Amino acid sequence: MTKPRYAPIQYLKGVGPKRSLAFEKLGIFTVEDLLYHFPRRYEDRTNLSPINKLEAGQARAVKGEVLAKGGHRSWRRKGFSITEAVVGDASGKITCVWFNQPYLQNYFQVGDSLVLFGKVERYGKNLQLSSPEFEIIGKDGDDALDIGRLASVYSLPEGLTQRNFRRLVNSALNEYLPQISDCLEFGLRSRNKLVNLAQALRSIHFPQGPEAQDQAYIRLSFEEFFLFQLPLALRKLKKKEKAGIAHKVESPLLEDFISGLPFELTAGQKKAIEEIKADMACPRSMQRLLQGDVGSGKTVVAAAAAVIAVSGGYQAAFMAPTEILAGQHFEKIKNQISKINPSVPLRVDGEHSRTVKYQNREIKIELLTGSIDKKSKMVKLRQIKNGEINLIIGTHALLEEKAEFKNLGLVVIDEQHKFGVGQRALLPQKGPNPDILIMTATPIPRTLAITLYGDLDISVIRELPPGRMPVETKCLEEKERRQAYEIVKGQLRQGRQAYIIYPVIEESYALDIAGAKKMYDALKKDEFREFKLGLVHGKLAQAEQARLMRKFNDRELDVLISTTVLEVGIDVANAACMVIEHAERFGLAQLHQLRGRVGRGHEQSYCILLSGARTPGAQARLAAMVKYSDGFRIAEEDLKIRGPGEFFGERQHGLSELKIANPLTQMQLLKRAREEAIRLLNVDPRLEERPHRLLKEKLLQRFPEYEELMVVG
Repeated sequence: MTKPRYAPIQYLKGVGPKRSLAFEKLGIFTVEDLLYHFPRRYEDRTNLSPINKLEAGQARAVKGEVLAKGGHRSWRRKGFSITEAVVGDASGKITCVWFNQPYLQNYFQVGDSLVLFGKVERYGKNLQLSSPEFEIIGKDGDDALDIGRLASVYSLPEGLTQRNFRRLVNSALNEYLPQISDCLEFGLRSRNKLVNLAQALRSIHFPQGPEAQDQAYIRLSFEEFFLFQLPLALRKLKKKEKAGIAHKVESPLLEDFISGLPFELTAGQKKAIEEIKADMACPRSMQRLLQGDVGSGKTVVAAAAAVIAVSGGYQAAFMAPTEILAGQHFEKIKNQISKINPSVPLRVDGEHSRTVKYQNREIKIELLTGSIDKKSKMVKLRQIKNGEINLIIGTHALLEEKAEFKNLGLVVIDEQHKFGVGQRALLPQKGPNPDILIMTATPIPRTLAITLYGDLDISVIRELPPGRMPVETKCLEEKERRQAYEIVKGQLRQGRQAYIIYPVIEESYALDIAGAKKMYDALKKDEFREFKLGLVHGKLAQAEQARLMRKFNDRELDVLISTTVLEVGIDVANAACMVIEHAERFGLAQLHQLRGRVGRGHEQSYCILLSGARTPGAQARLAAMVKYSDGFRIAEEDLKIRGPGEFFGERQHGLSELKIANPLTQMQLLKRAREEAIRLLNVDPRLEERPHRLLKEKLLQRFPEYEELMVVG
């Protein structure tokens, strides 16, 4: 018999070619896909209620005899049919109603014994069961799939009822379960007290009780976590095999860089630098994730790593996702490095070029972006290739084929989730296995990060620099917009600056939301006519965006009206107020990132969320923003609201494909799966031994891109 992973869903009895198209829309192409299409919830139908004890609003199971039946067409809606049956037991009787299912009139007969489950509703003075699911005792078989048990509820293909879908799943289990082999070996299952796969699949769809359901849930969650962790652990092992650069980390240049900073490093920054130094001194390539809240000072830590590389004669490349962010990193790092030897003036080579002399060594810092003119760009590319430039900060322009390095020793990637997987891999390939430092301002709890980013070592900066005050966040309804504007004007009149953020550039009538362009014109003429306003959005040329940001930074503008182009990296200490219009249209992490653009000075700052939120999810996001300022706590709330798949997205595409496991609620199980993955790969890194071949097959079926990791060498 064909194994379920190879059996097309159309050949399962009851599906066929036409109906299979609806299954495929849900990602169900094979019988195995159907078996791994897990219930989204269960309904407890184990207790039968006497009919006279039913109350409106409840979902209940009852057993009774068909006393009468009938059907008619609705006089209100053309073509709409109604089927009715009166069902009674020893305690009373109730009417059951089904809509647009006329075939039911001939399905059961007066005198049939039924078990039904449905919602009890009030219709006039009487109660009724609306569209209940049912079993005919004696006709549908003693092994009922719907009544007297925990009944599975699924996301359904179009055109199928829950009842019919359960029968298809049951049919697939009966026919194909003997052909399923368990990819987890017996020893691993025994150590972790896991039931076998066949038992887990049967019990997750048709549990005999809560204990069986729980055992199935744990087993299948473990399998998903285990398959997710194997590639991460395998990738880390592969990286350890490659020789890297052993940098000399105890350099006078680094000491002078740190002592020349105009501020004291926080404990988190110092710890992160020490962890990076230990990595860079090692003869293996550093693979480190630096995560910290917005404004926690990750850039200076990355600059310290660059100084280590440059002091040993290597080049460092720093890549950011936007020209605005790259330009800001350039200005910040240039100013920090210029303090190394203040007795020697900076040499200005051009608008985006600076050189610092230090003990007969020149540190030449350059900015490379797509908007730089072609002639300047060619000069810089030539200087990068011959090693004249040893610290280069840029955007995707660093990934161009023409961008060649003489001796690339360190790669820093900021906001790495903004780059595609392939893009992130390109820059490190331009050097002899350089050290890699990835930065993110999207923090997640450390224990979760260690497990999810298993191929990276992790440094965390939790505290903010001294003197920073938490941003005061208010949530106002849209009718209170005038109050929000008065708060902004109060700040502007004290000499501070403000942002007003919109979710879209152009006004959207379909979504009933204002656009940045139209509101810029309106606010300029009316509400903020006494102030200087600027407009920034993603459709502007990068050079124009950068020009407006410089004007705002130089206080030539009071208010910057913008879309989410400001989400990352903008650092203007004098900006003390932000209004986010239609805040319900933003994700929680995005709202927190936007809020991080204010509160960078020593004055009290404000973030005002203007919203017409109606959905529970939107209200939960806004409530979390008002309640919490810590990014790690925000991340926990975001995980709870969105779920792990949406939260992590493409960075961990395996995680976004989790169908049953939840890393937030099953942290201990995830950690156990990680430990078992490391244990296995230490014994059989290529999964070549006989007990692991099926596991390897399933791993590559799930993640075909990891086949290269299985290659010896």
